[in-house]
Amino acid sequence: MAKHNVESEVTGNVWKVLLEAGATVEAGDVIIILESMKMEIPVEATVAGTLVEVLVAPEEQVEEDQVLAVIEN
Repeated sequence: MAKHNVESEVTGNVWKVLLEAGATVEAGDVIIILESMKMEIPVEATVAGTLVEVLVAPEEQVEEDQVLAVIEN
């Protein structure tokens, strides 16, 4: 099984975490919603598989290219 990191494309705050570890995801499923400059930015699964880790929580500040979640397939 391969692990794939899901990274933030922007610096911002975690607004919502929609899925928890253990969830089955398809590529394109929204896992987390970030807020940056008053805009909501969806963070999508990059591959299909199982969400094995969510590394952030609501209200947390994240940086561009920070790993937010890990998917295993």
